[in-house]
Formats: sequence, C-alpha cells, structure tokens
Amino acid sequence: MKKKFFPLFALVAACNLQADDKALAGPKYVDEAPLPEKWPAPGPYNEVESKSYPAYRAAFTNGKGETSSFWTLFTHIKRNDIPMTAPVEMAMEKEDGKLSQAGMAFLYQNGKVGSKGPDGTKVEVRDVPAVRALSYAWQGDDSKENVAKARTALEETIEKQNSKTSGFRLLGYNGPGTPRDERTWELQALLK
Repeated sequence: MKKKFFPLFALVAACNLQADDKALAGPKYVDEAPLPEKWPAPGPYNEVESKSYPAYRAAFTNGKGETSSFWTLFTHIKRNDIPMTAPVEMAMEKEDGKLSQAGMAFLYQNGKVGSKGPDGTKVEVRDVPAVRALSYAWQGDDSKENVAKARTALEETIEKQNSKTSGFRLLGYNGPGTPRDERTWELQALLK
C-alpha cells in the first residue's frame, strides 16, 4: 500500500508546485493574433495606467449580443479576406448603473487594409482617430464582477485626476481556444 500511496502523493505535490509557480509568476499575456500596427501591448495587469492608441481602422456592428456580433464580424473579415487581429473591441454603455455591451468591432492591421463604408446592413468599416485612455487589464473572464472591479479602479483614478471621459470600451485579447483563466481583458475609460 505504501508503494501505491507514494507515487500518488508525489504526483499531487508536483501539481501543487506547478500551480504555485504559475500563481507566483503572475498574469502572462497569451498572444493569439497580431496587434494592429503601433498598438500597445495589454497590461500592466491589475492596475490603472494611462495609454495612447494610434488611429486605426475597424469593422463595427451595433449588435448587443456578443455571440451574434462576433459571427457577423467574423463573416465580414472572412468574406473580405481581412486578417484577424487582437483585440476585439466592445463599446460599453451604462444601463441601470452597470456597463453592458453596446456594439463590437474587429480591428484591422492598419488603415490601408480594406476600405471604409458599409458592408451590408450590419457592418460599417470606419477609421477611428487616435485616443488616450485610462486602462485596467486583468486575466480571467469578463464576468460582471471583474468588469465592475475594473470600472471602480478606473472611476477612482478619473476622480483623483479630475479627468473628463467620453465613455468606456472593453478589449478582449483572446478567443475560445484560450482557457478562461488565461484570457486578457482591458476595460478602458476614453479620455476627452
């Protein structure tokens, strides 16, 4: 019995050490797709940082359903041979004091890819001007609790700095192939 117990104990101990090593290492960005040109990498994690974003081109849909919006945009980029990039951008609006998705965008590699204008009735390709944002990144899922935590951190910084904002956006850097606890998100307050 001792011979069978020891290997099991050793296996459990090794798994615990690996889990502890991962926790000690902290969040690490899982790079699945290229970022648009000159786009800053996500992070730092679990703190607010001011960031500058270049002008960019993106395909937008105003659908509020995350799954239907994603597939609408995915069909658009496949049909037009547009390479996939990260992140996916979700416009956020305040509803009953909470943030909820108001639209989604797939970012293009640069402003030379594709062409501006409508693509059917559900997608419009637009050029977006450069913007500054306060950003809070985390690793995990985009649960209401995680979004609320990020929003609280951003709003505390906005108040301290007496900043003016024009709204929020949520950036999702990973798809369903990445485990939920390894996905990177950034909630951003866009500065005026």
